[in-house]
Amino acid sequence: MDPLLTLAITAATPTALVTLGYAGLCWIKPFTTCKRCAGTGRTTTRVLRRPRACRRCDRGMRLRTGRRVFNIFHRLRAEATR
Repeated sequence: MDPLLTLAITAATPTALVTLGYAGLCWIKPFTTCKRCAGTGRTTTRVLRRPRACRRCDRGMRLRTGRRVFNIFHRLRAEATR
């Protein structure tokens, strides 16, 4: 086996595993807790520290970025086949 091919395979394997792992995570568990409100759905204002609803999420859960990308590609494919 060529040493450059071995090096290329060795370098590409961890990247592929991480990518496939994240894709699997997005498929199994599409939502994650919101980092701004820590999953409570409530934040406080900066000046008066009054509680209010979190702007980033509604219920403390957010759609993962990878799942958003998957939904966009899925929607594009569905529109193209109509």
